[in-house]
Amino acid sequence: MSSFKGTTIVAVRRDGHVAIAGDGQVTAGDTILKSNAHKVRTLYEGKVITGFAGTTADAFTLFELFEGKLKQYNGDLTRSAVELAKQWRTDKQLRQLEAMMLVSDGKRIFLINGAGDVVDPERDAIGIGSGGNYALSAALAYLEADSSMSAEEIARKSVQIAASVCIYTDDQINVEVL
Repeated sequence: MSSFKGTTIVAVRRDGHVAIAGDGQVTAGDTILKSNAHKVRTLYEGKVITGFAGTTADAFTLFELFEGKLKQYNGDLTRSAVELAKQWRTDKQLRQLEAMMLVSDGKRIFLINGAGDVVDPERDAIGIGSGGNYALSAALAYLEADSSMSAEEIARKSVQIAASVCIYTDDQINVEVL
């Protein structure tokens, strides 16, 4: 998979809550097209949150497909994630999508991609997109150093830090929490 420029998404789990945060910047080459995109959303009647790295058209396609899987499997996050990854990897048209998703039901977090991977992170944070590793590093540091911060606060601050070093990330941050 290629790296995705123009997106930073991070998921953080702490004290029984999961927050997914994303920046709002959309870029084309070296031009900022938009700074207030919503790359983090709730699905399945607000019971699942997801964040997306990739193109807008790919995002809408995958959000719809994933929500369909959630309905088909009665909100079972694991089965829905695995079935989406299988379909994504084997379908000729979907295979062309260059994207990644983070999904959570408030307990588990999964990274899903078109290679068929469904990854449950070893730690209580994971990041994707061009600034994902910056946000992940910040989140891990906050998780270890400051027990007073909530998952939402850590996720937001982690994307802010990524925005200060990644030119494809801005500080217009959206956060969803379960």
